[in-house]
Amino acid sequence: MIQQEIVLNKPDDMHLHLRDGDMLSAVAEHSARDFARAIIMPNLVPPVTTVQDALSYRQRIFAALGGDTSFEPMMTLYLTASTTRYDLEKAAASDMVKAVKLYPAGATTNSDSGVRDIQKSYRLFETMAELGLPLLVHGEVTDKEIDIFDREAIFIDSVLDPIRRAIPELRIVMEHVTTKNGVDYVASADSNLYATLTTHHLMLNRNAMLVGGLRPHYYCLPILKREEHRQALRAAATSGDARFFLGTDSAPHLSDAKESACGCAGVFSAANSLGCLATVFEEEKALVNLNAFTSINGANFYGLDINDVKIRLIRTSEPAIFPEHIGVGTETVTVFDPGMPIYWHVDHSITL
Repeated sequence: MIQQEIVLNKPDDMHLHLRDGDMLSAVAEHSARDFARAIIMPNLVPPVTTVQDALSYRQRIFAALGGDTSFEPMMTLYLTASTTRYDLEKAAASDMVKAVKLYPAGATTNSDSGVRDIQKSYRLFETMAELGLPLLVHGEVTDKEIDIFDREAIFIDSVLDPIRRAIPELRIVMEHVTTKNGVDYVASADSNLYATLTTHHLMLNRNAMLVGGLRPHYYCLPILKREEHRQALRAAATSGDARFFLGTDSAPHLSDAKESACGCAGVFSAANSLGCLATVFEEEKALVNLNAFTSINGANFYGLDINDVKIRLIRTSEPAIFPEHIGVGTETVTVFDPGMPIYWHVDHSITL
């Protein structure tokens, strides 16, 4: 018999882009509706590099939500060549800053301020290990001669593994893992290595973006990979393994910017992630593990209480209807299209 509903502790999104300004005002409510907390990415222009920057950004998020504080933005600092031990000590002492983000320079949207010489950051990594401050990594190398589909695997060998060997006490989250290489590497670690997985990488492989015409709204970084990699991600997500948890990497861009001659990388999935995830877990016959992936594993990693508030997802006989676009002033952001009917959706009519 097909399961018709599932109750979850209200989920946490452990990798979220909210942007700023008009975009922030347009997208924040979609995350706050379905998620209790989120790790907020710091790649604004200029980036969030200090605790004061993080506090100011957090206040703008609350303002975008009309002062609603039921959703908790958990802030991160952007690691740069100018980051100091003092910055890290202030972050570790702050209740609102949960981690520091490593962007290899040029790896993704607004990453130009990122690290160019990883060796120069090792002393900061040692400080983070001492302070218990996690490092979140965008796990791709940026060498132009390296094929874009290989950049995650090479990052593991040339950047991540040397860091972990040199500083094994450092707690690391390899974010938005997209390859079997990444899954296997995290699964083989004895301790202090975790991973977030996105909704869109669990649902799509690179054929969805490239076959039958280029679909710019599926273009993201790290880029979609082969089917064998997608299957590895799904196996990890649905396994119940505490080292894997949800980070949607929902990353809005204006539709026109996505559909341009040089389109932006990012998928806006905040509006329908939970229905899509329930579909994945149902297909993998693992709905029993959905709560761990969305609501428990990430909270445990960050030392947070599990959310007491619960939400209900229901399965209907007709496909759920999600908005195709959301408005940003006179423009739009395109909502993630999973490429298949989704029969699961959050029942917002009740509070459990």
